Amino acid sequence: MNQYHQSVLKDEAIDYLGVKSGKLYIDATAGGGGLTEEIINQGGKVLAIDQDFEAIEYLKTKKLENLTLVNDNFSHIYKIASDNGFLKVAGILFDLGVSSHQLENTNRGFSFQNEGPLDMRMDPNVNITAFDFVNNFDKRRLNEIFQSYGQEKFSLAITDAIISARQIEPIRTTSQLSEIVSEVYRKKGIKTKLNPATQVFQALRIVVNSELLNLKETLPQTLELLETGGRLVVISFHSLEDGIVKRFFKQTESLKVLTKKPVGPSSFEIESNPRSRSAKLRAAEKIVISNK
Repeated sequence: MNQYHQSVLKDEAIDYLGVKSGKLYIDATAGGGGLTEEIINQGGKVLAIDQDFEAIEYLKTKKLENLTLVNDNFSHIYKIASDNGFLKVAGILFDLGVSSHQLENTNRGFSFQNEGPLDMRMDPNVNITAFDFVNNFDKRRLNEIFQSYGQEKFSLAITDAIISARQIEPIRTTSQLSEIVSEVYRKKGIKTKLNPATQVFQALRIVVNSELLNLKETLPQTLELLETGGRLVVISFHSLEDGIVKRFFKQTESLKVLTKKPVGPSSFEIESNPRSRSAKLRAAEKIVISNK
């Protein structure tokens, strides 16, 4: 297991990338470098991007050859690739979502299971945090966030509970917010397998980091970087991300979809890494469009 992050669908991702020795690859979400390292082991040269400075610093300690590291948001992927000589690449990989390190670092505020500040920024240089959304947004906007990005069926009741709580004192920690959401579920007599706060935390993380907007802006840029026959592989962790990828693949004439249905983790992987349970992998190959 990687010390920083346990990669999900690692074998499947490398398989679909079809790594060839000497070719150029971009890992747009480097994390702990598990996938990057495997590409390098198979002879590829990798441009690894991550908006989290801690991830880049961790990867520097591995002292890998044929690796170029950039601390930036993948929404700038074309400029990053151009600046570093990674035009016409054989494969681009996205492993979306939160790394194990980010979840386990209580100071980052991603996890409802650990006490921490309401932060949730993947890039610590971003000015706005989850605290700002929870304590300053009005009822309409908060409800919209939980409903649209968390697909939370009790979004209105949770919003009302948050507004009531913050009138007494600011909601500063992950455990405070988690307890507010759990109390709404208890009052409604609802029991769930997942922690009741799961979708609310997901929604806040998405808006704090502009995740869906960044993904929509980035995918078209990959077409300019991939050589003919180059592969695009995306691992997503919730239906909103997966929907964006699915539509992009379907609507892009120059892509041949390699996964008719998304590839999910095996039962063995789910057992060894429960965080993988919601992962979906989609892959496509850039093709030449024939003249009609």
